[in-house]
Amino acid sequence: MLGLGGVTTVRPAPRRAGWIGLTIVITVIVAALPGRVGAVTPLTVAQAISQQGSAQTVRGYVVGQPTASSTVVRSGFPNDYAIALADAPGETDTADMLYVQVSSAYRSAWGLRTNPDLLGDRIDVSGSLGPYFSHPGLTSPTGFAVAGGTTPDPEPTNPTPTDPGDYYADASGLSGAALESALHDIISTQTKISYDAVWDALKVTDQDPGNSANVLLFYSGQSRSKSANGGSVGQWNREHVWPQSHGSFGTSTGPGTDLHHLRPTDVQVNSTRGNKDFDEGGSTVSGCSACLTDGDSFEPPDAVKGDVARMVMYMSVRYEGGDGFADLEANDQVNGSTPYLGRISVLLDWHAQDPPSAFEQRRNDVIDDQFQGNRNPFIDHPEWAASVFG
Repeated sequence: MLGLGGVTTVRPAPRRAGWIGLTIVITVIVAALPGRVGAVTPLTVAQAISQQGSAQTVRGYVVGQPTASSTVVRSGFPNDYAIALADAPGETDTADMLYVQVSSAYRSAWGLRTNPDLLGDRIDVSGSLGPYFSHPGLTSPTGFAVAGGTTPDPEPTNPTPTDPGDYYADASGLSGAALESALHDIISTQTKISYDAVWDALKVTDQDPGNSANVLLFYSGQSRSKSANGGSVGQWNREHVWPQSHGSFGTSTGPGTDLHHLRPTDVQVNSTRGNKDFDEGGSTVSGCSACLTDGDSFEPPDAVKGDVARMVMYMSVRYEGGDGFADLEANDQVNGSTPYLGRISVLLDWHAQDPPSAFEQRRNDVIDDQFQGNRNPFIDHPEWAASVFG
C-alpha cells in the first residue's frame, strides 16, 4: 500500500502474479514521485539534445545560467530560474548545452543565484525534453540530484566572516570614526604592483572555478579566455570600480593598481559603465542583460551588487589623502565631483542584500596571500559597514 509518506511494505503470497503486478506498479509510482530522479541510465547532454520530445533523465555538468538562446553566464547569476548542462565542465559552446528550467519547487536548492557553488557539479535532472529559451532544453522538471545520489547543501546566504588571525586586532571593540581610522592604518600596509602586472594578477584573482584557462568577467558574468585581454571588441580589460577620474589617480601605482577594486570586464561593458556613479534604474546594457544604466549612473546585476559596495567602501577607507593621492570619499550623490563616488545609501542596501560569496572571500584571500598583503575588511566583517558608513 502506498501512502503519502512513502511505501508500506506488503508481504505477498509466493508466486502470485497479482502481487508481482502490484510490486511493479508501486515501483513505477515511487520513481515518479516529485523530487526523485528515477533509477534509469541517464542520457548524456548530447543524447538529450538529439532526443527532444520525450521524458528523460539527463546527466551533465552545470556550466552556467542561460539568459538568452545563445547566451550563458558563469557568474553574476540574475535569478534561480534556469541552469545550463554540458558533457564537459569547461564547455563554452552553447550549441553543446542543454537549457534546464528550474521550477519554483527546486530553486532554493538548485538555482545558481542562491547556490553559485553548483557551477561545475555533475548532476542528474529528470523532466520533459523540449525547447527552452528557443534552445534544446528540459522543462517541467520532476527531480534533481548530484550524480551519485547525494543532494548538496546550498551555499549559506550569509557565510561566516573570515577573520585571519589577529589582522584586525587593533580594530577590536571600536566603532564609527575610530573604527574607520584603525582600519585605514591596518589595510594601508600593502605591497603595490604596477599597472602592467595587474593583467597577470587578474588572471589569478578572477580565474573561472570551472575553467582554469578563463577568467570570469565582472558585471556580465561571462567566462572568457585569459589570453583574450586587450582593448578590442570581444576582449576583456581592467575595470576600475572606483573610476580613475573620481580621484585623479589614473593608472599610477597605488589606487590605480589596487586589486581590491580592479576587475576583468568586457571591453564594451566597461566603456558603457565609464565613470558613472552607482545607483538604480535605467535601460539594459548591451553585453550585460542584467545591468542597467542612464545618463549618470550604473546598476550592476544583483549577484555582484554587494561586491561593488564593498570595493567602494574599501577604497574610501584605504585612501584618505596619504601616499600623495586624493582623499577618496563615498557620498550619497550621483555625478558628484572628484574625489567622491556615490550613492552610499544605495551601496549599503546592496551590501546587505548580497553578502560576501565564497568567490569573493577566496579573491580577498588571494590578493592578501599572493599580491598585496592586505585585505578588504568589509568582506571579512560585513557588520562594520553600517558602523563606518551608516
